[in-house]
Amino acid sequence: MNALIGTGVALVTPFNEDLSVDHEALARIVEYNIENGTNYLVISGTTGESVTINKKEKQQIVEKVKTVNNRRLPLVLGIGGNNTGAVVEELQSTDLSDFAAILSVAPYYSKPTQEGLYQHFKAVSAASPIPIIVYNVPGRTSKNMLPETTLRLARDFDNIVAVKEAGNHTQQYLELLKNKPEDFHIISGDDDLALGAVLAGGSGVISVIGQAFPNEFSTMINLGLEGDAKAAYKLHYQLMDLTSLIFSENNPAGIKAVLQGLNLCSSQVRLPLVEATDELKERIHTAISALKS
Repeated sequence: MNALIGTGVALVTPFNEDLSVDHEALARIVEYNIENGTNYLVISGTTGESVTINKKEKQQIVEKVKTVNNRRLPLVLGIGGNNTGAVVEELQSTDLSDFAAILSVAPYYSKPTQEGLYQHFKAVSAASPIPIIVYNVPGRTSKNMLPETTLRLARDFDNIVAVKEAGNHTQQYLELLKNKPEDFHIISGDDDLALGAVLAGGSGVISVIGQAFPNEFSTMINLGLEGDAKAAYKLHYQLMDLTSLIFSENNPAGIKAVLQGLNLCSSQVRLPLVEATDELKERIHTAISALKS
């Protein structure tokens, strides 16, 4: 699964003023990332506001990205949730032939045990015709998938090929990297920890800030993969303030404010999320100017 090495970006879903999907802006963001070094694109993840996108809209977004991408970069599709049966049904009814993998978030709200998490992904594995990236994001699901559960899945199911680890916990990254099967990918879901995870042996990142500054971010990750820590950290420090700002209120309101500042899309989000405050937007625009100078 070399397609999952490097920088993937979790695409936003841009909206028009009436909160319909802005397909023109989506096309701009996809093209911008293809032209500036992103390695693969992730559709319908958390940053894409997947929980407020309906089935028809999701299909239209997928078709738009596929058309613009025109097979230039590998694509990953988010299919996950806390209703195992519904996830299995979506996997069985979706044409996944154009995708390198699916990204499947750990069940949220229900707070399953570690055995429950294992059984959920066992069912996902049985239903998926393509490779699976399991997604651990306890800040959103309220339940941490422990390294032993992730590694048990990695060993037991050949099509579970990676974890997007977003626990924002350095020690958990190191436990996964130390004990993983050789061909299993540890992918960072934490922009602030991504470089450290790569330098420790990780395969890359699925990034939020990366879609706004794909050249700088993907260069940083590539330098990390090459072991050039000094050059990589120089870029990390340049991006650090902006990376922190985009998560200070909520994601994706922060990254949409950045993309608005770059004239790529509007800053609008769907309820229950709200746009970044004027104060945060001002700080973000100041940080963009500093990064560009």
